[in-house]
Amino acid sequence: MNKSSILKEPRVTEKATVLEGSNVYTFNVPKSATKPEIVKMIKELYKVTPIKVRTVTMLAKKVFVRGKKGTKAGGKKAYIFLKKGDKIEIK
Repeated sequence: MNKSSILKEPRVTEKATVLEGSNVYTFNVPKSATKPEIVKMIKELYKVTPIKVRTVTMLAKKVFVRGKKGTKAGGKKAYIFLKKGDKIEIK
């Protein structure tokens, strides 16, 4: 896998923004990504070493919006925990 396929993009949500204050960063990753691959990409791209990585698989949800049925896509997200003083600059 290449660099861009492991870390798709930073996950910018209200919860993720609150967690950044405690040195936890959230990224969307493919379902096939493993924790060692994620750690390796964080080290290469951002030059920081994570303390730990937690992954969460999100299930697809059925939604009903404006009279139409549909589904929200599921996926996988990774929480990256850094030690104090380390930062990831999200562009």
